[in-house]
Amino acid sequence: MTNEYRLKITTMNIKKAIRRISAAFRPLAVFAGGLLFLASCSATKEIAYFQDLRPGETELSITDPVEITLRPKDKISILVNSRDPLLEDLFNLPIVSRQLGLTPTTGNSATTGYRSNHGIAGYTVDAEGQIDFPVLGKIKVEGMTREEVAAFIKKELVGNNLVKDPVVTVEFMNLTVSVMGEVAHPGQYSIDKDNVTVLDALSMAGDLTIYGKREKVLVLRQENGKQRIYGINLCSGEHIYSSPVYYLQQGDVVYVEPNSVRARQSTVNGNNIRSTSFWVSIASLLTSVCILIFN
Repeated sequence: MTNEYRLKITTMNIKKAIRRISAAFRPLAVFAGGLLFLASCSATKEIAYFQDLRPGETELSITDPVEITLRPKDKISILVNSRDPLLEDLFNLPIVSRQLGLTPTTGNSATTGYRSNHGIAGYTVDAEGQIDFPVLGKIKVEGMTREEVAAFIKKELVGNNLVKDPVVTVEFMNLTVSVMGEVAHPGQYSIDKDNVTVLDALSMAGDLTIYGKREKVLVLRQENGKQRIYGINLCSGEHIYSSPVYYLQQGDVVYVEPNSVRARQSTVNGNNIRSTSFWVSIASLLTSVCILIFN
């Protein structure tokens, strides 16, 4: 048997072995491709909000509105208006002009950048839940809403014959919620109304990015000295509107977790052994090598 004949037989055996390997890995490539397709379909289903709602067909009961009540360290402004300007000056804090913010403007309602602000000074609720109001003295406001504080002060002013026709306006000054994670504009946002929802907060933050996990948005809230964590599924309208944290409170933190795509991007090249794309790449490489050898 000549060397040329032996080489030919060896080459034929190698080709047969490569064919077997190629045939073995071809189903793997098809299977990996199918997994990638299913994963992409699954990811699409996790993007849309309110998937269980149908226009004109779905009616949901929204959880009862939860108004924001005052806590220690909250700051409020109180304005007393009357027909008598002298009485107004007696019960209103002086108007001040000051610079607010030490950072460039970011576009949200919490960090305002360098700008001049003309307004009145505010009352900070102390550790006992009280404020020191002119003439009336210490007033317990902890646990009260804006309307309740305004009604109480008006009643005291009229009842003590201090002002006959007062109009009392109470506004929040330092109440905020924080939005973190996979949103367009994370940051702190001011509360300027009584009923702020989690959808309001996410809208102020520019909505979730494409990498945000819609089915698991966390809301962190301090209750009775403890940190409680709630979860909201934005893909389900029923789950959103029935959640106990649909209405936010001051100091709440809304956190949007990154999805698996963002998690994979945290590796060196976006691929790891646990990802579908890794196995698709391996199968494609082996198939390409086999095709090159046969051709």
